[in-house]
Amino acid sequence: MRVLLLGSGGREHALARTLAADNDVTDLHAAPGNPGIAAVAATHHVDLADIAAVTALARSTAPALVVVGPEAPLVAGLGDALRAAGIACFGPGRRAAMLEGSKSFAKQVMMAAGIPTARARTCTSEDEAAAALAEFGPPFVVKADGLAAGKGVVVTGDRAAALAHARAAGTVVIEEFLDGPEVSLFAVTDGTTAVPLLPAQDFKRAGDGDSGPNTGGMGAYAPLGWAPPGLATEVLAGVIQPAIDEMRRRGSPYRGLLYAGLSLTAGGVRVIEFNARFGDPESQVVLDRLASPLAGLLAAAAAGSLAGAGPLRWAPGATVTVVIAAEGYPAAPAKGDPIHGIDHAERVPGAHVLHAGTATDGAGRLVSAGGRVLNVVGTGPDLAAARDVAYRAAGAIEMRGGWYRRDIAEAAARGRLSPAAHAQTTPAAHAQASRATRDAGGGAPASPPGP
Repeated sequence: MRVLLLGSGGREHALARTLAADNDVTDLHAAPGNPGIAAVAATHHVDLADIAAVTALARSTAPALVVVGPEAPLVAGLGDALRAAGIACFGPGRRAAMLEGSKSFAKQVMMAAGIPTARARTCTSEDEAAAALAEFGPPFVVKADGLAAGKGVVVTGDRAAALAHARAAGTVVIEEFLDGPEVSLFAVTDGTTAVPLLPAQDFKRAGDGDSGPNTGGMGAYAPLGWAPPGLATEVLAGVIQPAIDEMRRRGSPYRGLLYAGLSLTAGGVRVIEFNARFGDPESQVVLDRLASPLAGLLAAAAAGSLAGAGPLRWAPGATVTVVIAAEGYPAAPAKGDPIHGIDHAERVPGAHVLHAGTATDGAGRLVSAGGRVLNVVGTGPDLAAARDVAYRAAGAIEMRGGWYRRDIAEAAARGRLSPAAHAQTTPAAHAQASRATRDAGGGAPASPPGP
């Protein structure tokens, strides 16, 4: 099977690595890719915002399957264009991708389908936002309605900061705060049938102890030994399948990856958000645990034949991903800093490194080219071992101003619920969130990579 993978980040490198290891994949192409992806796939330069150019590339490479990584091209209608050209695509069409493209639309679908979620109001004016903040009270949850690369949400006890975010974002969804551990669950679907993947947990705040501003994600781990037994089955029945059924009822069948961000509250599972693609950095740990071939699963979803796919197999053990970020991330990440030591990191048994924001400069050196630069992945028989591998490997990498969180999966590895599950329920965390908002995303203090 020839596969064309679209995207250039850590999620796409994880997908490329998994697809390249699949015996059914005989020819792997990627666009635009990155230096890490180029080691396992033939890369092509293309602007993913140019749907015509991407469609032309797909015609010229003639893949049996196109896998779309990032959300923006899906919301722009790339999946529709590829299918109209007769090209099999793993990724929802434009109308279905609005489950991520509009928080307001997603809430409408959840309400219509009876999916448990937070009470919310869509606000288009400052007066409406002020009324919604008064209705729900602190801590305030304010979400930009459109795509925001995982950084459009403010959770704060500071009403002025919440109102300022609403004013800057324009249309927002303001909702009640959900008190409980957060979990990410992916499901592969063909528009009728859905297959859940392994639940994972990520860490959105920049600093240790969930301090600092929101980011695209500073690390993740799987499996979740503390999660309730049967969580994936419960979410499939009460969240994923109703959403898929509702989208089909609306004439917009959802084919691709449906990501459910969940809060495990005292009252049960509640949906925080839907995304229309593999999560990042959760994919880096979930795909590492997947023992079933990936290409056939995605192709079955694209072809509408998931009902015959059979149960997935998962490797024993655990995986932890630690994100190495550039100086100044998330507000103003530095670029162009040389990166050294990846080869040393990958000599740590059980470790590998995924490229998230890298490039080669004019001298052929590997340099930083984004905010989240590398994903250091550690595997082991349990979380403690996997975490030790990840941090030992991260300590081998050198990049000026590079930094990362030191507490990814720490509490879970010690048999306690991750601090990411509780941080927003404490007054201290509310104060941290407020300071982060007021500081306009200044980022955690930069520190050299180390264990």
